[in-house]
Amino acid sequence: MKTIAMISQKGGAGKTTLTLNLAVAAELSGLSCAVIDLDPQASAMGWQDTREKETPVVISAQASRIQDILQTAKDHGADLTLIDTAPHSDSAALQAARAADLVLIPCRPSILDLRAIASSVDIATMAKKPAIAVLNSVPPRGSLTEEALEAIKSYGLDIAPEQLGQRAAFVHSLTLGLAVMEYEPSGKAAQEIEAIYKWACMHLGIKPTQKKGEKS
Repeated sequence: MKTIAMISQKGGAGKTTLTLNLAVAAELSGLSCAVIDLDPQASAMGWQDTREKETPVVISAQASRIQDILQTAKDHGADLTLIDTAPHSDSAALQAARAADLVLIPCRPSILDLRAIASSVDIATMAKKPAIAVLNSVPPRGSLTEEALEAIKSYGLDIAPEQLGQRAAFVHSLTLGLAVMEYEPSGKAAQEIEAIYKWACMHLGIKPTQKKGEKS
């Protein structure tokens, strides 16, 4: 089983959106996926409450329970577990990073998001885990994206080769208890999530088309 921690010390960076969409992408590819929601606002749990399908399983928990929940997920055959962390919570984020194989740092191309990257990078460094930024809510035009990419690179942080656009499908799908690959399978948002998911699988050595029951 592999584990990804979503970390950003700024609220509204897109952690939950990326977590849930990647979790559904994993399920659609044939993997068994679990989500651990460490955010007291429990946005991921709220999404599951509105969802008709039983998977991916979302578990609301405190950071002190991460290892126990990861072991339970592994025992129940999970191939991938995603940890959604809360903003402004260094201790919980650090525990999540230490439990993960990969740390993803969602970031919008705004000055406040870019300034918040430093603390997230510090957490990944303390955890001694690889961290990669995922640029989120990218506008369709303008120089803001290129400026953001240069700013992220200045922190010595690698950047995912795919970006998430500023698309209404991300908001509408989560409101309905869906992910974009279910809400609008042929849309651009779904294509972006699929690309990021496949890239993450390659990074972690996961076969995205493996069937449930097989082990990577």
